[in-house]
Amino acid sequence: MIGGAFGCSSVTTYVESAAGVGEGGRTGLTAVVTAALFFLAVFFWPIISIVPPAATAPALIVVGFLMMTVVKDIEWNEFTEAFPAFLTILTIPLTYSISKGIGYGFISYVLVKTFSGKLRDVHPLMFALDFLFSSLH
Repeated sequence: MIGGAFGCSSVTTYVESAAGVGEGGRTGLTAVVTAALFFLAVFFWPIISIVPPAATAPALIVVGFLMMTVVKDIEWNEFTEAFPAFLTILTIPLTYSISKGIGYGFISYVLVKTFSGKLRDVHPLMFALDFLFSSLH
């Protein structure tokens, strides 16, 4: 909630936290350190805002490349898994929003699994997320 008050995307905060867990952080201390670093970053905003958005494009291209390396792990032969993943990959650049892309992926996952008769594969929390994303987008 504090990140949202400072204008930080919840997706960005989640990714930073997930990166910490991916590197071995298993306790709440990882999240505390991430939160502290985000708080410190607020004070550097005037300096960082000097950099024009066009200068960040090369870094974003590298991040996009690194994100695409996991595409090989998608079960492309299973439509109910591949279509939501494809829709997510497609809508992120078209909407200029990672959170909207993830939202469309969640919505399509629940719909595809429901209409293909694989309702048992959908965790109950996915229905709640689907409802929230559907009402926001």
